[in-house]
Amino acid sequence: MRYIPQMLSDSGDWSTRHSVLTTARRTAALINVLADDHPDPAGVADVLRAYGETEPIDLTPRDVAGMRAAATLLRQVFAAEHADGAAATLNRLLQEHTGPLRLTSHGGSTPWHPHLDQDDNAPWDEWLLASSCMALAVLVWDRQRPPGRICASPRCHNVFITQGSGPERLYCSRRCATRERVAAHRRSRST
Repeated sequence: MRYIPQMLSDSGDWSTRHSVLTTARRTAALINVLADDHPDPAGVADVLRAYGETEPIDLTPRDVAGMRAAATLLRQVFAAEHADGAAATLNRLLQEHTGPLRLTSHGGSTPWHPHLDQDDNAPWDEWLLASSCMALAVLVWDRQRPPGRICASPRCHNVFITQGSGPERLYCSRRCATRERVAAHRRSRST
């Protein structure tokens, strides 16, 4: 079962919908929905809407296939154990798959913000890879650790953004953490 993100409030302002942390969370949600063998374009569009992308979102199977390839590359950042590995992966992705940093307002329809894709109408896969690399790079820079991880549950392969103070999370959700805790308890009682 795939995690479907909680919808952002319609009252959220532009900067909240497009913050670095929200963009990183959108990246994780897209990586998860695109991990299916044959992701449904409607499901991918739902994730994009949940994270503030505006209509029209008309994804073709070819768009989704390209996004799936980008998500596979981005998953490598979440697999990094240390900041050095995450940074090396991001540096490679930035060098091989993004354009120069530029500011855009999409013709005056949004506040100015950075882009690394080739133009404002870049294909979905290029946009996903460029915007995700930028957000994940800022998180590595800010925290000096990988921006997220892959769920430690052997039954789950979801990625998630690690954040906040305290011990670093091992599981993508309370559901996975509880399932693993219960399984460990059952194993200890059976021996």
